[in-house]
Amino acid sequence: MNQINIAPWLAESRWPTVPIRLVARLGSGHTPSRSKPEYWTNCTEPWITLADVWQLRSGQTNVITETKEKVSKLGLANSSATLHPAQTVILSRTASVGFSAIMGHDMATSQDFATWTCGPRLDPRYLLHALRGMAPDLKRVATGSTHKTIYMPDIEQLRVPLPSVEEQRRIADFLDTETARIDKLTKARRRQLSLLNARFEGAILSAIRGQEEPHPRTESRLDWLGSVPKDWPVMPVAYHFEVLLGKMLNQESARGPHLRKYLRNTNVQWDHIETDDLLLMNFPPEERNRYAIRPGDLLICEGGEPGRAAIWNGQVEEIYYQKALHRVRPRGYSSPRWLYYCLRAATSLNVFAVEGNATTISHLTGEQLRAHRFPFPQRKVQDRLVARLDASARAHTRLKRVLQEQLALLAERRQALITAAVTGQFDVSTASGRNVTDGVPTT
Repeated sequence: MNQINIAPWLAESRWPTVPIRLVARLGSGHTPSRSKPEYWTNCTEPWITLADVWQLRSGQTNVITETKEKVSKLGLANSSATLHPAQTVILSRTASVGFSAIMGHDMATSQDFATWTCGPRLDPRYLLHALRGMAPDLKRVATGSTHKTIYMPDIEQLRVPLPSVEEQRRIADFLDTETARIDKLTKARRRQLSLLNARFEGAILSAIRGQEEPHPRTESRLDWLGSVPKDWPVMPVAYHFEVLLGKMLNQESARGPHLRKYLRNTNVQWDHIETDDLLLMNFPPEERNRYAIRPGDLLICEGGEPGRAAIWNGQVEEIYYQKALHRVRPRGYSSPRWLYYCLRAATSLNVFAVEGNATTISHLTGEQLRAHRFPFPQRKVQDRLVARLDASARAHTRLKRVLQEQLALLAERRQALITAAVTGQFDVSTASGRNVTDGVPTT
C-alpha cells in the first residue's frame, strides 16, 4: 500500500520522507508455545501484549514500564520473540490498531506489535509523535473481518519526515509540552463529563427510591434499592408488563419471501434507538403480530449491557425485533417510562451484571426480567417523577453534548498540532502553542 494513501498529509512535509525501516531496525514479537509449561515458569522478562493497550489508548503515556504479563528467558530462547532494548518504539497493529509508546527498559512484545529500534538519524520521541500523527490513518486502512490488522508488508512501507536529529528533538520537546497542555484540559473535561453522568444517575436513583416523597418509609428488601415510601408496592415486572423475547436469527430466518426490517441489540442505546443500519429477517404473516413492535413499546437488551433500554417512538412504520431484545408492554396502569428509569437505576448499580447467567457474557433472561422487583407507586406519582426526570435528562443531554464537542475539538487540535509539527508546517523554535486550545473554555 502506498504511504501517501495511508497518511496523505505526509505529502506536505518540508523535509524528505524515508521508510522508517531504513533509519530504525524494524521488528515484531511472538508468543512462546503455551503447550510448553517450562516456557511459562520463572517468567521475569516484561512482555507487552494487547492486554497492555489500555495504557496507551489516551495517547498520554509516552513510556511504558509495566506489563500485565512476563515471559521466561527459556520461552524467549525457543520462540521468535525478541528482547528489544530500551527506547524501542512500539505500535499495536492488530485488534487495537495504532496505539504507540516507547519501551522504558528492555522488553519483549507479542506478535500484535511492530517495533522500531532507532538508529543515530532518528529520535525515538520524534518517531513516537509521528506514529501518533498516523494513528487515525492506520485505523482507517486496517483490514480484516473479525479483527482489524495492519500487516507487516504495509508496516514496512511506513515513512517518516527526516529533519536533522537536532530539529527532531526540538519538535519532540515542543509537542511534549503542548500536547501536555491539551491533555490536561482533556482530562478536566472528561472529569466534568463523569461528574455530570454521576449526578444524573444519582437523580434517577433518588426518584426511584422516592427519597423526596413526604411519606413514611419501609425497607424494600432489595439490597440495591434500600427503603421506599410505605405506600409504594415493590412488585415483579411481570405483574405490570408483558415481557417477550424476539425471533431467533438463523440460516432459515435470514432469508425467505417475507423479509422485514428488525431491531438488534446494537440498535438499542439508552433512551435512543438507532435506525440507520436496520437488517432484514423473514417474518411471515402468521408471525408478524407476535414479533411486531408498536410505538410505546419498551425494548430491553438481553445481553451486551443487560438492561439497557429505550422506548420505540415509531420512526419506522413496520418494524420487528430479534431474540437479543425483550419487548415490554404494559398490562396495567404502570408507565413504560417509569420502568425505563427503574432499569437505568438498577443498571447503574450493576444489578443485572451480577444477576446474569454464569456464562462468558452476562444475559438478562425473560424469566429473570419478569421476576425482577421494582417499586411501583400510583400512576400519577410515576408520571410526576418521570416528568421531572425527563426534564433532567434534557438538561443532561445538552451539557453532555457541549462537553463531548469540546473533547472532539481538543482531539482534533492535538492531532493537527502533531501532524503540522512533524511535517515542518511551522517553526517550533518560535511557536508558542498559544492557540492550540482556541475555542475551548479553560475553566
